[in-house]
Amino acid sequence: MKNILVTGAAGFIGFHLVKYLLIESDNKIVALDNINDYYEPSLKHSRLNELGIRLENDTWVSTRDNLKFIHSDLANKETLATVLRENNIDYVVHLAAQAGVRYSLENPDAYVESNLIEFVNLCECVKNAKIKHFVFASSSSVYGVNNEVPYKETDDTSQPISLYGATKKANEVIGHSYAHLYGITTTALRFFTVYGEWGRPDMAYFSFSNLITRGDSINIFNNGKLSRDFTYVDDIVKSIKLLLEKRDKNNLENAFEVFNIGNSSPVELMDFISELEDALGKKAKKNYKEMQDGDVYHTYADTTKLREYIGFSPQVSLSHGLKRFAKWYKSYYNI
Repeated sequence: MKNILVTGAAGFIGFHLVKYLLIESDNKIVALDNINDYYEPSLKHSRLNELGIRLENDTWVSTRDNLKFIHSDLANKETLATVLRENNIDYVVHLAAQAGVRYSLENPDAYVESNLIEFVNLCECVKNAKIKHFVFASSSSVYGVNNEVPYKETDDTSQPISLYGATKKANEVIGHSYAHLYGITTTALRFFTVYGEWGRPDMAYFSFSNLITRGDSINIFNNGKLSRDFTYVDDIVKSIKLLLEKRDKNNLENAFEVFNIGNSSPVELMDFISELEDALGKKAKKNYKEMQDGDVYHTYADTTKLREYIGFSPQVSLSHGLKRFAKWYKSYYNI
C-alpha cells in the first residue's frame, strides 16, 4: 500500500490526480487543501464532492475508506507534521500553490506566502518525516523569454519574467538543496499550459468559454501572435503516477530531477480560439490588445527526458481535449 499526501487536492490538477490514484485500491490518499477564494470555492467543493468528500455539520467526511480530506494550508508546520506522522505518509505530491502569472503583478504577497514560505515548511516536514519520494509542481514559466525552442530541462532558467515564474524557480532551487543535503528523492515537474474539464476559471480556455457563451468579447493579446503548448490534464496525471512508480523503484543518478510535462506541439492562439469556438458551437467576439506584462510569446516543451524515462509523454490533441472540456463545461453550468 502507498500512503500518499496530495496537497492542493481541491484544485484542478490535484483533483484529477486523486481521482486517478484512487483507481488502484491499494493506495491510501490523504487530500489536503485550504479551499481559498482565488477563484470560486463552489467549484472546489464540487470537485471534492465528485471524489466522495462531503461537508456535513462542519466536518469533512469521505465516502471512501482509502481517502481522507484535511481542510488546512501549509502555514502551520506542526499541523502538517502531524498529518504526515499520523497517516504514515511516505509519498508527497505537492500541487498547492498560488497560481497565475498576471495575478502575481497585483498581489505579490500571496505568492511569497504560498509559494515560498509554505513550500519551505513542507520541505522541512518532508525531511523530518523521511518521505520516500517528494514530487512538486513547477511551471514552464521558469523558462522566461527563452528563444531556444523546444524548451529543454537543461536550458538556462535564471531569468523568469514574472513573480510567479520566479517563485517556481525558487521552489526548484530550494527542492534541490533539500534533496542534496538530506538525500530526499525529489522530482520537480514543469507543467505546460494544462487544460481540461473541472479546470481553473482564470485560465484562458475557461475564461474565454465564459465570455463566449455570454456573448461578451474576449481580449486577444499581442494581436494573436502567441502560441502555447496546451497539455491535457489526463496526460499530466498519468505522467505523475508513472514518475511516482519509476523513481521509487529505480532512482536516477541524482536525488533531484526535473521533467518537462507538455504536449510538445505548440498551437497558435488564433488556432486555439478557433478550436474552442468549434467545441462550444459559438463564435467569439474579439478585442485585439498589446502584449501583457509578464507574459511570454511561446511555450514549447521538449519531453524527450520524460518519454525515455517512463515510456510515455502527453499525446491528447487540443481538438479532442477541448471537446471533452466543452462537454463538461456545458453540463456543469447547464448551458
